[in-house]
Amino acid sequence: MEELVTQLVGYLRGMWRFRWWGLALSWLVGIAGGVVVYLMPDKYESSARIFVDTQSVLRPLMSGLAVQPNIDQQVNMLSRTLISRPNVEKLITMADLDLGVRNAQEREALIASLTRDLQIRPAERGSNNLFILAYADTQPARAQRVVQSLVSLFVESGLGGKRQDTDAARRFIEEQIKGYEQKLMEAENRLKEFRLKNMALLGKSGGDFVSQIATMQGQLEQARLELREAENSRDAMKQQLLGESQTGELVPPPAALSTPEIDGRIDALKRNLDDMMQRYTESHPDVVGVRRVIAQLEAQKREQMAQMQQAAASAPLSVMGTNPAFQQLKLALAESDARVASMRARVGEYESRIQQLTASAKMVPEIETEMTQLNRDYAVNKSNYDQLISRRESANIGVEMSAQGGIAEFRLIDPPVLPNKPSAPNRLLLLPLVGLAALAAGAALTFLISQLRPAFSDGRVLREATGLPVLGTVSMLATPERTRARRRGLLAFSGGLVSFVGAIAVATVVLKLIQG
Repeated sequence: MEELVTQLVGYLRGMWRFRWWGLALSWLVGIAGGVVVYLMPDKYESSARIFVDTQSVLRPLMSGLAVQPNIDQQVNMLSRTLISRPNVEKLITMADLDLGVRNAQEREALIASLTRDLQIRPAERGSNNLFILAYADTQPARAQRVVQSLVSLFVESGLGGKRQDTDAARRFIEEQIKGYEQKLMEAENRLKEFRLKNMALLGKSGGDFVSQIATMQGQLEQARLELREAENSRDAMKQQLLGESQTGELVPPPAALSTPEIDGRIDALKRNLDDMMQRYTESHPDVVGVRRVIAQLEAQKREQMAQMQQAAASAPLSVMGTNPAFQQLKLALAESDARVASMRARVGEYESRIQQLTASAKMVPEIETEMTQLNRDYAVNKSNYDQLISRRESANIGVEMSAQGGIAEFRLIDPPVLPNKPSAPNRLLLLPLVGLAALAAGAALTFLISQLRPAFSDGRVLREATGLPVLGTVSMLATPERTRARRRGLLAFSGGLVSFVGAIAVATVVLKLIQG
């Protein structure tokens, strides 16, 4: 700390040696600064206060029905973005500021000056509804015109921007509605075509087809059984025809020529086989055994029938043609053939229906999946379309509400007035600042000269600067003449410094009296 104080004292001693230079520079700077402050042109500020009322009775009443933007945020953004180049150019035209502009450079300078000097600020800290619009100019009337034009531009930009946003939103919604109308029509056409194409399968589930197939399978089995019965009856009649004797007498009746015992056993075994096929497969031992027994009985039946045919073949055929019993038997055989053909057609029809139902049952999941996808696409388009219609109506109600009730109302609290007194420059503040700046410039000059022309104030500084030992110092004796001269110099410097401060104070007081 002691070294720092010693170093500071050394700097002050060096500056004291050139104090007259500093005092002279302070006077020069003070006089020049005072002249500049006095010659600075006066600027007159005109201002206006605008209150933006964003509260409306309709807003809570129409909540949920009309589109209600954030008016506070829009007004705040408007106050920040109003001073832009397009708006400044419009302001120049509105306030007739371009009458004296002769070229593009002057116009650009005017735009830059307005952009810099125009002010839009909240009237109070934290207030988003009360704004001050201000502008300062060398001509009071021009300042008033600029502020008046700025007020008009502020109000028009707020209302016009809101209308432009509303119109743009409505146009966008209308375009989206047209697009979704086209999508909705296409989805409806696809759904209609799909329903017409698959009308027979729609509304039926997999369970319906399973029950229908089961019912049809039972009818098919019944038809097959009736077919076998008709075939057996026909075969019996054929055997009876072969049993006519050559004497013209009937051979034993069909019951005698047939094998009723074997036929009964075969029918019983076939019915058992049908029942087992519904429960077992072809390779099941019971199924294999039943089929083997049926084959043996049929072989035995064929042997017996062959023997009967040989016995009937030995009878004369000429007598059979005239036998009435023979004629009746032939008619019965023809009817039996017709019944067999009918039963075969029924069996084929049932088999075809079962195949169609099976194929349809396989297609049902695919049809249901495609139908679900079509319904989902249609539902999505329908939902978006309904929402757009609802929002369009909300936007229309919002526009009507804004036009009739007013969402935001601009109220001019204080209109711009013609200023009588200049608002700038503040010479009463600038003159003392000029004096302080002049004193600081004088002190800086003395410090700079002391550094350029240094001197050693004591032996320690000399020893530290040269690195050589200092054996001693010689002091200067103060004579009366030197003391008086030093006192006169000190009084002259003090008088010059006090005169400078007094001159600044007097100039400030005089300026205040002139302005007052």
